[in-house]
Amino acid sequence: MKTLTILTYQWEDLIRGKWVLVYGLIYLLLTDALFRFGGGGSRALMSVTNVMLLFVPLVALVYGVLFLYQSREFVEMMLAQPLKRSSLFWGLFGGITMPLSAAFVLGAGLPLLYNGVAYDAGWQPVLLILGLGWVLTVLFTGIGFLFGLCYFNDRIKGFGLALVSWLFLAVLYDGFIMLVISLFGEFPLERVVLGLSLLNPIDLARVLVLLEFDISALMGYTGAVFSRFFGSGLGMGLASACLVLWVGLPVWAGNRLFLRKDF
Repeated sequence: MKTLTILTYQWEDLIRGKWVLVYGLIYLLLTDALFRFGGGGSRALMSVTNVMLLFVPLVALVYGVLFLYQSREFVEMMLAQPLKRSSLFWGLFGGITMPLSAAFVLGAGLPLLYNGVAYDAGWQPVLLILGLGWVLTVLFTGIGFLFGLCYFNDRIKGFGLALVSWLFLAVLYDGFIMLVISLFGEFPLERVVLGLSLLNPIDLARVLVLLEFDISALMGYTGAVFSRFFGSGLGMGLASACLVLWVGLPVWAGNRLFLRKDF
């Protein structure tokens, strides 16, 4: 019950701040523009996916870090109350991830509905993209919490590490894989590439979308290797399981650190 009370308070506080509403409105306008000017069907869904993979991790990661710094006095006050630390952690974490996830799902989902994409491309890819947006929000908010707790007294380091991590995973990681392929191209690298792709949750989400649309061979080496080794069904199962593991690890580590940390 205490967890639900904290979660509700956090939800109401974010809604009063208006910026979550702006975040959802941005996705609504952007998704609508992609369908109006970028074509419909699968092409528009891929455009929405690319936007999601770039900006959802950034927003969740940055806000997860900044929230702890901005709420330090509130956290210290709540810790002085007869309240379990685990209840406080899950209330704070859920109070951030739920509004962020809802903003993305509603902002990106409404244009998909009223533009008829769900009927043209099918419900499964639409639900997959919206579900992945929710998963990435939870995952990167958890990583942001972990960075914020590790550098609770040095916000510059925590914020800087969050930005560098996003830049590496979202932008530079594929270039790193291509560098490995170019340097060691004479060796069989398929298994190495599979292992590297499992270390990047953004790549895993991209692979799931590519396998769903069955265009992995046209969308990069990683997707083609997944399709070749596992096929669409097994490949999606493996990528989904690894993505779930990715979600659990930072949240579990952040919870343990929160329980032990001396504030």
